[in-house]
Amino acid sequence: MKGEVLWDSGVFLALLDVDDANHERAVTVAKKIGSERRISIITNYVEVETHALLLRRLGRAAALQWLSSAEMEVARASREDELRAKEILVRHTDKDWSLCDAISFSVAERRGIRTAFTFDRHFRQYARFEILGLPR
Repeated sequence: MKGEVLWDSGVFLALLDVDDANHERAVTVAKKIGSERRISIITNYVEVETHALLLRRLGRAAALQWLSSAEMEVARASREDELRAKEILVRHTDKDWSLCDAISFSVAERRGIRTAFTFDRHFRQYARFEILGLPR
């Protein structure tokens, strides 16, 4: 079995919104992750970000439905992860990464996660992941 996969918030929007440009790709990749029985992880920051994104784009009902039915492990960022994320942002001043992105990078490093399911080019810029979702 392959290792854990870190999911990003945009993936959930793509999965739930059939009109999203990445919908079909998201469904295909999510099915592949499931068939490989890989462990899916989100950070608590991505959980918050996803709820806000879904609330804004798909409405309260969809956001609450996702929140109550998401069946993946939530990796809580530690104080050390938060400090590491800030270091990442300070060191890479040429990038427009969010704190949420940097938290994901930090948690992934701590857990040894090498694969991310995302449509966010920032994960490719960080260059420490095999990216599922984005075309090569």
